[in-house]
Amino acid sequence: MIAEGFEDEEKWLAEGIAGIQHNAFFMHRALDDNNLRDALKYSALMLSELRTSRLSPHKYYDLYMRAFDELRRLEMFFKDETRHGVSIVDLYELVQHAGNILPRLYLLCTVGSAYLRCKDAPVRDVLRDLVEMCRGVQYPIRGLFLRSYLSQVSKDKLPDVGYECQEGESNGAMDAIEFVLENFTEMNKLWVRLQQQGPSRIREKKEKERNELRDLVGKNLHVLSQIEGVDLEMYKDTVLPSVLEQVVNCKDELAQFYLMECIIQVFPDEYHLQTLETLLGAFPQLQPAVDIKTVLSQLMDRLSNYAASSTEVLPEFLQVEAFTKLSTAIGRVIEAQVDMPIVGAIALHVSLLTFTLRVHPDRLDYVDQVLGSCVKKLSGIPKLDDNRATKQVVALLSAPLDKYNNIVTALRLSNYPRVMDHLDNETNKVMAMVIIQSIMKNNTYISTADKVEVLFELIKGLIMDLDGSTVDEVDEEDFNEEQNSVARLLHMLHNDEPEEMFKIICTGKNHIMSGGPRRLPFTVPSLIFSALRLVRQLQGQDGDVVGEEVPTTPKKIFQLLNETIESLSSVSSPELALRLYLQCAEAANDCDLEHVAYEFFTQAFVLYEEEIADSKAQVTAIHLIIGTLQRMNVFGVENRDTLTHKATGYSAKLLKKPDQCRAVYACSHLFWVDDQDGIKDGERVLLCLKRALRIANAAQQMANVARGSNGPVTLFVEILNKYIYYFEKGNPQITSATIQGLIELIMTEMQSDSASAIPASDAFFAGTLRYIQFQKQKGGILGEKYDPIKV
Repeated sequence: MIAEGFEDEEKWLAEGIAGIQHNAFFMHRALDDNNLRDALKYSALMLSELRTSRLSPHKYYDLYMRAFDELRRLEMFFKDETRHGVSIVDLYELVQHAGNILPRLYLLCTVGSAYLRCKDAPVRDVLRDLVEMCRGVQYPIRGLFLRSYLSQVSKDKLPDVGYECQEGESNGAMDAIEFVLENFTEMNKLWVRLQQQGPSRIREKKEKERNELRDLVGKNLHVLSQIEGVDLEMYKDTVLPSVLEQVVNCKDELAQFYLMECIIQVFPDEYHLQTLETLLGAFPQLQPAVDIKTVLSQLMDRLSNYAASSTEVLPEFLQVEAFTKLSTAIGRVIEAQVDMPIVGAIALHVSLLTFTLRVHPDRLDYVDQVLGSCVKKLSGIPKLDDNRATKQVVALLSAPLDKYNNIVTALRLSNYPRVMDHLDNETNKVMAMVIIQSIMKNNTYISTADKVEVLFELIKGLIMDLDGSTVDEVDEEDFNEEQNSVARLLHMLHNDEPEEMFKIICTGKNHIMSGGPRRLPFTVPSLIFSALRLVRQLQGQDGDVVGEEVPTTPKKIFQLLNETIESLSSVSSPELALRLYLQCAEAANDCDLEHVAYEFFTQAFVLYEEEIADSKAQVTAIHLIIGTLQRMNVFGVENRDTLTHKATGYSAKLLKKPDQCRAVYACSHLFWVDDQDGIKDGERVLLCLKRALRIANAAQQMANVARGSNGPVTLFVEILNKYIYYFEKGNPQITSATIQGLIELIMTEMQSDSASAIPASDAFFAGTLRYIQFQKQKGGILGEKYDPIKV
């Protein structure tokens, strides 16, 4: 049904656009001929397409914009009296004879826009006439777009400061303000009425449609804010009271929330500060379902930023008693909205406290007053059991810590511990998060094992299960966030002294390892990398491990690392454990500890064999192993051959032929290392590449059996690029004839099965050939090598 309705709407929109284009064509011809009568006739017919009630707001907007573009040209015609020979006054009367009201009013607004430009025009009367006449369209969507058009075409012609009033006219800026306010009021009524149309079962659809239209209403407030005549006095006495009256009286949740947001966003901060009492007085009168805390928070954020913009404005805050007014308003809102959830009330206090700390950081009595107000609200609740409310209380308590970076200051606030009394024991985790965030924000390093011990006691709610609770009871997203925070914290445990740093790592390990299978994959990697950082700091040292007093050595740390990573493989995280084993192997390589590096590689291969079963994970793992092994230079011939043999063997046993092929040609790099002392075994490189070619050919044959075509030649092109790489590196086994043969093979494959060609494969091959041609043209030693190759 939804699909059918969408298709119908698309059809109706297409018909409407076609009607507009058809009549616009004749209108353009009439305009070119300066034929006023036909121009009015066809423009009215064109605008009649906007009378439809079958389109959603989004589709209607598309239709409206087509008509709007055409009306701009018509307005230019109306302004040029020499073209149509009719005075603008007569034209204003003439367009009112159009048959249907909607085209008539669009034409009236268009002529009115030109009329307002005239020097002797009765601007006040024209504006009043236009805004009143538009009342003739009461269908919400059509009425909103009509009035939006009126606002759009008149906004740059409104009388403002410096406007020369005609005899009998009032203040020009006042006329403009009254016009915009009247248009805003009528548009808001139409917008609200849209919600009341149709059956209640389509309420969600109506709300979505109204959301799409809200900017049409809000633009009026933006126009108001751009009128120079709207100074502080005018805003305070006329604009704000009128707008707030409409907002309060409409009694619509969506409209009230959006329009209060608009007021806060479009008018200057100075105006908000000077009219704070009036603005805040409207909040208790809003509907209970309106998200007042968000709007109030935005207001306080803007005022906070205003205060931060210049120290010169701070006295204004004290002069208007901004804190007192905001505090009183929040109290009244909480009293008026009896059903406001506790989390909303606490959130308001958090916003007020944030405002206070930014605007009056030196007034601890204000901060304590906010906390006291929160205690009063919480007084009937012995312990909070709402998780969101608990987080808000933690935010309230953490705000002074974040501002002053000092717990001593918080202790001077008499109400601080009274707020904490309302937290249940489970909030240990939430407070632990605050502690971690404070450490991270202030870049505080914990530099002794004793301090680390105390820290982990404070945050134990995050690193182990407390009071019989289990991690299964925790929301997945919250749990991940908590454990990522612990992982970040581990990097803040640091001391430049190796002995103390090793004690810190051991202390961290003792606590972390009690975290259970779900926590370890988050926290162990950070611990491992902290230890590896220490290893690289101690690089080159060695010694036997006998007793606690022996100086810290890389071997000692590697033993600790091995024990730690083993725990990961036992909690169903073999892929992560494999990555960490390879990282440790690289570190052992840098420390020139061959047997240690070999042991880590052995553990990685055992994991690969026994724990990693998923084919995609196997592909990733084997490439990681190959890449790490290629960078190793610590191994002797025997150990390296053993590991290399294992890697190539596993590569050839991958499930999918393309994966096999890519892994096998990647193994060729194990036999050719570009370092000065690196291995360069051209024959084994060639064996790997030939084996990859055989696998690629088998993949082609399997594709032919399965799909009746050979499939893309991508694998062959990738292998060709490997050949070229080793050819340039000087591998004597890779000759120009070999490359030539492979190029001809790929061309043959492409010609024999052109139906299954893939553009990406063709482009890849073409790029490879262009590279060879470029090297030939470039000349030099490399160019001479490429000369025998024909492309």
